[in-house]
Amino acid sequence: MGFQQALSGVNAASQQLSVIGNNVANASTVGFKGSRAEFADMYANGFSSGAATNQAGIGVQVAAVTQGFNTANITSTGRNLDLAINGNGFFIVKDPTSATTANSTGSISYTRDGEFQQDKNGYIVNGTSRLQGWMADANGNIVPGPVGDLILSTSQQQPKGSTKVDLSVNLNSASTSPAVTPLDPTNSSTYNYTTSTNVYDSLGNTHVLNYYYVKDPVTPNTWSVSVYADGSATALTPAGGQPVTFNSNGTLATPTTPFTVSVPSTTGSSSPFNVAINLTGTTQFASQNAIVTNQGDGYPPGQLTSFAFDKTGVLTANYSNGQTKTVGQLALATFANPQGLQQQGGNRWTEGSASGSPAVNVPGASNAGLITASALEDSNVDLTSQLVDMITAQRYYQANAQTIKTEDQVMQTLINLR
Repeated sequence: MGFQQALSGVNAASQQLSVIGNNVANASTVGFKGSRAEFADMYANGFSSGAATNQAGIGVQVAAVTQGFNTANITSTGRNLDLAINGNGFFIVKDPTSATTANSTGSISYTRDGEFQQDKNGYIVNGTSRLQGWMADANGNIVPGPVGDLILSTSQQQPKGSTKVDLSVNLNSASTSPAVTPLDPTNSSTYNYTTSTNVYDSLGNTHVLNYYYVKDPVTPNTWSVSVYADGSATALTPAGGQPVTFNSNGTLATPTTPFTVSVPSTTGSSSPFNVAINLTGTTQFASQNAIVTNQGDGYPPGQLTSFAFDKTGVLTANYSNGQTKTVGQLALATFANPQGLQQQGGNRWTEGSASGSPAVNVPGASNAGLITASALEDSNVDLTSQLVDMITAQRYYQANAQTIKTEDQVMQTLINLR
């Protein structure tokens, strides 16, 4: 009789409609991956030779409900913590209420949902789960090792006291020596060129170094530079200034190493503090006096103004003092068999026995995709195809129900026989 076959078909069609309905319901869910019902036929097997060749079969079963992990459209959002994976891989997130270490059983899950934000403690979170990666050290280098929580500190960036200045200028070879001597910073007739650099003490207070260049009236290709700190001549400037000489082709001959000036401070910082002045790159050509390089290594304290991820997942913070700092780098996990991941809801999966262990890499490495910042990955559900599949499943359901009706009529005919 066909009741069993028809009933299995009705059940299979019902489950297929449930899968399609779930896909349709999640057509706008960020990072959702649509599923499909996969069917298999059923036969009754004998003890010796398996199913008989003339056996009609006993129906259909849902062999599996599998997800398609193809990448969906990526939509720009303008939010700097919205992230999308362009290619393979999953974000690694950790439940902070679970065990204390990043690799603890049950604490790690995987998601394609890149709707991240910063919580009150600076953690980058999706819901309450923290994004995993590697933090940078004090020098901005990514520290390898096990993944951990990514933290974006909103505290003030500490100042850095100046220790050196790279200062290169061009001095006009056609300049004539000043007619008025000695050097007087208040009298421009006593020097040929001047420029300045801001330097910072250990507390981040600004001090100004002024440089005064004077061409030697007797010796060709010879100049001197005197350095004043906050309007006063620095103690370590040689009498008459630091000699600066040039080769006949206009390149710097001396000094070949930096010279040091001592900057006094009355702000409560370390005082005095020494700054090495590096004149490498200074030239004497027949063009106007001009700055080529003027860069110190110190800076004042700064407030966080913005932050952003690049395509390799590196998180960079920008501060009000003009400094940028590498904070860390997010990690992506890839699996040999994503179909083996266990669904947990909330756009999360966990490692399963069939998925294999995760391969954790930086975005763009190995089989991992790249990051698109300020964007989200849409659901990969195609509503048009799902609605067509829904009609097909409905017809499939109706056909199996008709089989039940026909069998019922056959049974009724048999019962009515006299």
